[in-house]
Amino acid sequence: MSPRIVRLPALCLSLALGALPAAAQDERVISVNGRGEVAAAPDMAVISLGVVEEAATAGDAMRAANAAAGAVLSRLEALDIAARDIQTSELRLTPVWVGPDPERDLERRITGFQASNHLTVRLRDLSTLGEVLDAVVAEGANRFSGLRFTVAEPDELMEKARRAAVADATAKARTLAEAAGEPLGRVQRITEHGGGAPRPMMMEAARSDAGGVPVAPGEIEMTVEVTIDFAIAEVE
Repeated sequence: MSPRIVRLPALCLSLALGALPAAAQDERVISVNGRGEVAAAPDMAVISLGVVEEAATAGDAMRAANAAAGAVLSRLEALDIAARDIQTSELRLTPVWVGPDPERDLERRITGFQASNHLTVRLRDLSTLGEVLDAVVAEGANRFSGLRFTVAEPDELMEKARRAAVADATAKARTLAEAAGEPLGRVQRITEHGGGAPRPMMMEAARSDAGGVPVAPGEIEMTVEVTIDFAIAEVE
């Protein structure tokens, strides 16, 4: 028996094509990425510092760390740093272990305890940064885990960076449309990617006016990236 050939009516094929969304049939879109960068001098520093003390007992270690941290806090207050700008960020008490040492027939054991008290300090007057660092070291701060520069009011910088990112993307879209001989249409979609956190840029040599530890605040940079979809306008 010869195989049968089934032919679909032309109407079925027409209906299937007609069911496709219009965007799938003709997507006239230019999609571009834009980047905006705004640099500014920082006006605030955030310092992570602390005290670490060891003693034979846990209680003695904690009392020593608390006393040292109290002295640091008192000095910060005397330097007119507001209470809202000082925060205890970590308290820790850990045993100090030694061994094992097979050659000396020593087993692993606790020989004492280490206590630490860490603070995060916001400094709104950068001219006193060197003086503040010197002062807290003199009062017993013996651990520094971070220093970063930032701005107290980042919203204005973010707005400028967003405008710059959109302008960059629009300029790219115009260039692409002109090169293709097509008229650029309206914005279809804008998507923002990441950005927001200030990051340090190249530092310049600087020193606190009050002397002390040399500091180099340099500049910080706010970056925003966007993706914009533009329609390609229909020529009438």
